[in-house]
Amino acid sequence: MPTSRYDAVVIGGGHNGLVHAAYLARAGKKVLVLERRHVLGGAAVTEEVFPGFKFSVCSYVVSLLRPEIIRDLDLPRHGLEILPLDGTFTPMPNGDYLWRVNDHAKTRREIARHSPLDAEAYEEYGKAMAEQGRFVKPILSMTPPDPSRLGPDVIRKLMFLGRRFRDLPEPDQYNQVQLMTMSAVDFLDQWFETDVLKATMSASGIIGTFLGVRSPGTAYVLLHHYMGEIDGAFRSWGFSRGGTGAISNAIAGAAREAGAEIRTGAPIARILVKNGRTTGVALENGDEFEAKVVSSSVDPRRTFVGMMEPGFLPEDFVEQVKRYKFRGSSGKVNLALDALPDFKCLPGPGAHLRGAVSISPSVDYMERAYDDAKYGRFSRRPYIDCVIPSLTDPSVAPPGKHVMSCFVQYAPYHLKEGNWDDQRDAFGDTVIDTLAEYAPNIKSIIRHRQVLTPLDLEREFGLTEGNIFQGELSLEQLFFLRPVPGWAQYRTPIKGLYLCGSAAHPGGGIMGAPGRLAAVEVLKDWR
Repeated sequence: MPTSRYDAVVIGGGHNGLVHAAYLARAGKKVLVLERRHVLGGAAVTEEVFPGFKFSVCSYVVSLLRPEIIRDLDLPRHGLEILPLDGTFTPMPNGDYLWRVNDHAKTRREIARHSPLDAEAYEEYGKAMAEQGRFVKPILSMTPPDPSRLGPDVIRKLMFLGRRFRDLPEPDQYNQVQLMTMSAVDFLDQWFETDVLKATMSASGIIGTFLGVRSPGTAYVLLHHYMGEIDGAFRSWGFSRGGTGAISNAIAGAAREAGAEIRTGAPIARILVKNGRTTGVALENGDEFEAKVVSSSVDPRRTFVGMMEPGFLPEDFVEQVKRYKFRGSSGKVNLALDALPDFKCLPGPGAHLRGAVSISPSVDYMERAYDDAKYGRFSRRPYIDCVIPSLTDPSVAPPGKHVMSCFVQYAPYHLKEGNWDDQRDAFGDTVIDTLAEYAPNIKSIIRHRQVLTPLDLEREFGLTEGNIFQGELSLEQLFFLRPVPGWAQYRTPIKGLYLCGSAAHPGGGIMGAPGRLAAVEVLKDWR
């Protein structure tokens, strides 16, 4: 017999699962969240990996978290505090650098140092991308229509999108079509001539994809990362005080206040189904929980293949799920430091270390990093995005010490030779060696290091193939095609079973939108 009965059980205590639970609990439902690990947050987690050093182990910056979620759940009252991340510093092999900051005038002067023409174009580019972001922004808060089922609601949404596109000025219409079809570099080539500027900006187009900066479709991913905002400031990024785990804990606090129950150390064995309808879940320890609704914030492969017995789902649906692309290509190296890195091009401590440090010196450098991955090798000279959150939030490291987070591409899940258990140290060494070319003191100041390969992300955090977005943000896996055609409205072929994680629209990042939108659909069905 089931141990307990609930209105809804949420599988996974990542930020999307917690958002989903909070909204259901606020609607008066009896909700249980079950998290496999010992700590909440999924990939948005803070852990003291080494004594005194607290790392945002996976996700490390925040911008995409939807303002309506922050407002609805009153997250600042539950401890959420976002500290601004000021700019991006790109060191160059020739001893020069590019340093863009949040101060637009300073950034324009810096770009003019490399190219006066690009300084002029940067202003126009910013305005154009802001318009594209405003066009796409409502889609982030919309349940995707299914064009194959032309009911009144679908027609209304399609007409809404059509009117918005029609009302765009003609240049913005062209930009929108280009962003949906072009590569990041080809799109940026239309605006800029400075190689290091295009390389650093194009990096946003490859995050979470197994694509290069010259691959078609990466321009949209660039836009996806351009749509963040903090306190109404468009295109702003920041740190969460206490690490990204503090975001998850704030959401969990709001969910608990609304009445949700949350359990950690509770891995799911299977989703229970009877007569085509979910009846609850069973844990690996044998405990069962009965529920009218089960919402899974883990990816489709884990949900429909790993947690369900064969025969409950239509075969064509299962085949589509199996074709869903993950292709993880990212790794992470977290460093505990005795001092700050000293960059040859701009020696000593300074404000340039308070933002992101991007190892992306040229477009060719970025594409060669992808060339390695295409042939089943981790990049010998990888793209690295580094932040030092202890400069902004001293609580994450002992006095005088620092934590440094290094996001790395490319690290393909499928290696052509060897395996990740054997290659982990070599991958970590490559990242450190690459950093040392720009900051020679880095090796001497490392006290501890944590190396996470795509296999580690899969094993420890449940990210299939190590994909940080629970599936690639490629054009064939967006909007009404995410995760599979015909099932993009958070429902599944099993009545009462929903998806509420990053594998659902609008995708990955610390956004919370899939969790909120899925809750809206659950409550609509409940009524």
